[in-house]
Parts: sequence; C-alpha cells; structure tokens
Amino acid sequence: MSGGGAMRNMLFAATALSAMTWALAGGAADLMPVAPMLPARDFQVVTLPVAPVVDGDLGEWEGVAAQTIPIAPTLEQDGQNRVGQAEVALRVGVHGDRVYFAARWADDAPDEKFRPWRWREGKYQRQELRDDQFVVRFHSSGSYDACMLSPTSYQVDVWRWSAGRSNLAGLAEDQSHLISVDPVEDASEFLGPKGTTYLVKRNDAGEPFYKNTKAPATKGAEELPGIEIIGSGAGSLIDVSAKGVWRDGFWNLELSRALNTGHDDDVVLGGGQKIAGAIGVFNRSANEHKSVSGTLNFLFP
Repeated sequence: MSGGGAMRNMLFAATALSAMTWALAGGAADLMPVAPMLPARDFQVVTLPVAPVVDGDLGEWEGVAAQTIPIAPTLEQDGQNRVGQAEVALRVGVHGDRVYFAARWADDAPDEKFRPWRWREGKYQRQELRDDQFVVRFHSSGSYDACMLSPTSYQVDVWRWSAGRSNLAGLAEDQSHLISVDPVEDASEFLGPKGTTYLVKRNDAGEPFYKNTKAPATKGAEELPGIEIIGSGAGSLIDVSAKGVWRDGFWNLELSRALNTGHDDDVVLGGGQKIAGAIGVFNRSANEHKSVSGTLNFLFP
C-alpha cells in the first residue's frame, strides 16, 4: 500500500517481536525502540449490589477492593510520555445488564484543552496541546495478541475517554481497531521483523457529539476552544457513558456500558466469559506516547 492515508514505520530490527506490544495502536514509532510488554494477569469482575452513578465520585465503590494495575511506557526513552511507570487503581463490576469501571491514577494537573486556537502574529494558530485520556480495549474477534506486530489478525473494541472532549458530554467514544496482516484501505503500516502489520482505527457507527472548531479571521479572545459540543450524538458511538473528575492530584473516572448493546461493532460482555483486554493512560499526549498495562483477562460473573 502506498500514498493515501497510509504511512510506513520502520522499527529497530534489533527489537524482539515479543516486545512489540499494543504500544503502537495510536500511531507511528518514528524509529524509536518499543518497550517490553508487562505480564498478563487475570482480573476478576465483581457483582455490584447497586448501580454506581457515573459522575466521577468513587465514594460508592468503597466496598469494592481495587486491583492495582501497573502501567508502563510503550516506547523506551520517550520524552513525550509524561506518565512513565505508574499504577492504576481499577475496579470493575456488573449490575443488572450493565458493566461499570472505576479508575483512579495520579496526574499532577488536569489537561482539559485539545488543540486550542491562540492569537499569534496577527492570526489564530492551532496549538498542539493535547488532553488527558484513558483507554480500555477488549478483544472482539480474530486471534488476539498483545503484540501488535505478531503475524496474526484481530480486532478490538475500544473505549476512549478524553478530558477535553468526550468528558464534556459525559461519554467515552466507542471505537474499533483492526490489526491485520493483509493490506487494508486507509491503514497505517508498521514494518516489523516478520512482515508488515496494518492498523485501522474507526469510530463506531453513529452521529458525533463534538467537532473541531474553525478560527475566525478577526481577533476576539486570546485563546479559543479547539472543539465544540454539537449535540448528544447517536448510535453505537455513544454507547459508553463516562465522567472523570480531577481532585488532589488524581483523576477519578467512571465508565459504563450495556453488557450487550445490540450493535454489531461492540463486543458482548458478561455471561461468565473470559475476555482479554488492556488499559492505557495518556498525560497531555496522544498516539504512542502513553503508558499501558499488560493483557488483562477480564473474568465476568
């Protein structure tokens, strides 16, 4: 594949395939060595006596023991990764026909701006500021592997919460990522020791709830928002309710989704299943500049 939206990324040939993790699911590695993956572990999902309110207040979770999940940078010596080696206190439970997540992790300040406009040199210029993000992914089809560059094809269901975008609407964007050993239209390309892997990221079907703004030609405020909420959205894209609150040096985040949304682009959760997945944290960054867990085998009641 050449031209179009595709891009080819050469990874260090000396980097072992076992070290090529989910790290690259966001973008190019730019010739930087990929860090070794963390070990896989089981994660027991509990049955909740009451349904938590998804408001970023974790007080309702006090009776549920948190599991400490280590996360680590996806790239070695990554100056744009501001998370580093860290831990996420994670709780996951089911009540009725919904699953609930509660996550808490350290962050010295909330980053809630996404690419704002600032008046510079007689015009508004887009700033490359990024918001904080938290991502959950679940294996949905194919031969799952924590290594993105393994010679296998699979798809994951992704929930992406962003402090300066989806949080404004009380949602996380519901997406899917396709990792393939065969060429795919509009895919990013990653060249590894055992051949080329193709990655496609897509929003689930539905109507978006925010859009990027355009800057006016004449000066108003010194800084203008980079995005605006345009409605409540619709369809599978808005399946995941979410709210994050930053307090005293920590993000406190709750997410929830129906176990079975009825949408063919969502994985069905619950029902005693064991479903592989992972979590990731971004601090004012995007793409590969994040810290991620090893594979989490979610054990549903």
